[in-house]
Amino acid sequence: MALFTPWKLSSQKLGFFLVTFGFIWGMMLLHFTIQQGTQHESSSVLREQILDLSKQYIKALAEENRNVMDGPYVGTMTAYDLKKTLAVLLDNILQRIGKLESKVDNLVINGTGANSTNSSTTAIPSTGAGEKLNVADIINGAQEHCELPPMDGYPHCEAKTKWMKDMWRSDVCYSNYGVDGSTCSFFIYLSEVENWCPRLPWRAVNSNEEADRKNLAEIQTDFEDLYKVMAKHEEFRWMTLRIRRMDDTWIEAIKSLAEKQNLEKRKRKKILIHLGLLTKESGFKIAENAFSGGPLGELVQWSDLITSLYLLGHDVRISASIAELKEIMKKVVGNRSGCPTQGDKVVALIYIDIVGLSQFKKTLGPSWVHYQCMLRVLDSFGTEPEFNHAHYAQSKGHKTPWGKWNLNPQQFYTMFPHTPDNSFLGFVVEQHLNASDIRHMNDIKRQNQSLVYGKVDNFWKDKNTYLDIIHTYMEVHGTVHEKGTIYLPNYVQNHGILSGRDLQFLLRETKLFVGLGFPYEGPAPLEAIANGCAFLNPKFNPPKSSRNTDFFKGKPTLRELTSQHPYAEVYIGKPHVWTVDINNRDEVEKAVKEILNQKNEPYLPYEFTCEGMLQRVNAFIEKQDFCHGQVMWPPLSAMQVKFAEPGKSCKQVCQEEHLICEPSYFQHLNKDTDLAKFGVQCQSTETANDIVVPSIDEKKNHCVLQGDLLLFSCAGSHSNHKRICPCRDYMKGQVALCKDCL
Repeated sequence: MALFTPWKLSSQKLGFFLVTFGFIWGMMLLHFTIQQGTQHESSSVLREQILDLSKQYIKALAEENRNVMDGPYVGTMTAYDLKKTLAVLLDNILQRIGKLESKVDNLVINGTGANSTNSSTTAIPSTGAGEKLNVADIINGAQEHCELPPMDGYPHCEAKTKWMKDMWRSDVCYSNYGVDGSTCSFFIYLSEVENWCPRLPWRAVNSNEEADRKNLAEIQTDFEDLYKVMAKHEEFRWMTLRIRRMDDTWIEAIKSLAEKQNLEKRKRKKILIHLGLLTKESGFKIAENAFSGGPLGELVQWSDLITSLYLLGHDVRISASIAELKEIMKKVVGNRSGCPTQGDKVVALIYIDIVGLSQFKKTLGPSWVHYQCMLRVLDSFGTEPEFNHAHYAQSKGHKTPWGKWNLNPQQFYTMFPHTPDNSFLGFVVEQHLNASDIRHMNDIKRQNQSLVYGKVDNFWKDKNTYLDIIHTYMEVHGTVHEKGTIYLPNYVQNHGILSGRDLQFLLRETKLFVGLGFPYEGPAPLEAIANGCAFLNPKFNPPKSSRNTDFFKGKPTLRELTSQHPYAEVYIGKPHVWTVDINNRDEVEKAVKEILNQKNEPYLPYEFTCEGMLQRVNAFIEKQDFCHGQVMWPPLSAMQVKFAEPGKSCKQVCQEEHLICEPSYFQHLNKDTDLAKFGVQCQSTETANDIVVPSIDEKKNHCVLQGDLLLFSCAGSHSNHKRICPCRDYMKGQVALCKDCL
């Protein structure tokens, strides 16, 4: 065993010591020269030697520390013990200078410099102004004053700093990161290691961060490397086939996007993709059933996300098993410390699903908390704040296996933009056609026919009256599985299950795509509209939700569906989408007649194209940040404050104004001073931990502010207060982004 551990110094610190040692040695030589009786030298020569040596020392010291700020926390770590050592050395130097000058003064008085007009003693240099610490204070552990930056946009910073003050000794890892009990060291740790606070402006940039900045993402224009990765997993076969069918379209899209907006100087990020639903441990067998009629919505979204991340030039690692997850995260698996692992971060972003989330948390153990902010959870139907917040969900009696994750609700990524508290990731509507097919499409003529949306016979149950009305005006076709067709009216021409290509041709010769009310929010209506069909969208009155519909029970949302396809109803509308009460004969008949009298052109919202998805995913990667306080995105310039009447949610009031509720703005409306800017005068205030605040009782000018940042919600409505709602505009065809978001 080594008897001692060498003290490793940076070149800068080593230089500091060498110069200091050189200065002390010079002072000793000068002192020896004086002691040898150099009485014949004039006092002015001796003073000049002292000053010259001092200048050399100061010059050398300044050169060594040109880019280092004064204070105890100028390096990568705090290194406060180094300052204590230097303080002792410098104090010793000052004492020696004092003694030397005293000898010089004696020489002046006793002879050689007696003719000098200046007979006063030179004062010993002081350490600075009164607020500076002296050497005894520093040795005893006193800290210099640390001027903190404003904490705007970092809502957790103050609470985390208080926690550190009480708990920094609870784990040795904090001191290993340089935490020494001072406010400055708390702030450095919370801004540079755990990212809860703003960075101190005078701190030098970490060398790892500097290297990261130079590692830039470059767009990809071929799929060779991705196909090699995908080929290693049999579970990815269906997704690989989808990507191959669309690869030319994807390549055109990334090139087109690069021409429209600057994709240079983007940081290349390490990204983990863990598909929990495809792991054997999940027991779902989705990959095995993908070719035999199993659910494909999740695989569609995953394949489009993987493609987007790859083409945008990021460093992607894909996991579809617990073993692969452990291998990728091996650096932190087993870390029982309360602090993150030192050194390079294993990943910067993690795309995962709800099943994978449980696997990830179990695999990482205590280290899980340090990766929470990096998570992006693919979640088809969404998770509303009151289900995400574990304590609040329990207090409300919500029983769901899917919620209680305590993430920022915007970390949940949905299939459609139905819940503004979550982020809309979306997918791409596949065209299934090659160039030759597209040319042939132009020759296809529309027939007086409709196609019913429903592959399963049971969906057609009790719909005869509705379908009879449609049959009065046009032919009715279906694509129902041949195993059972007992609920199909005898006039339906059933084609059975078609390939994607054959379905596209059938849609091109069809005028009307007929919704039956189920399935909810599928991609098929968008495919039909993209092929020039009008969509007859069944209206729900009362709206369907987990309160009245078995399908939604247990899902972490109280969202109310006003129709079979709310996205098509709200964001597309007429002439492509006709939302009707299918039990109202007159309403259905009127819609069918108007559809027959119009000519519909194919229409696909930009957000469901390859290019639109690439643009949206890139914006999220570049702008969304849940690890560094509240980053100001979307920009505050897009915020419009609205007031929801009692009983209405912010989602509703924003939507009525053709806007989107933007939950990231809530924190800018959560102080009486903030509200005053928008004409809200709070005579009194209180704080509540509830999804229906901030709100105001206008009769009393009484404001209720949010006490828990995870409960900011666009969804909740107050029974007798007006909700204060942050809305924003959006780009037509790209509702996830405001007009100034790029």
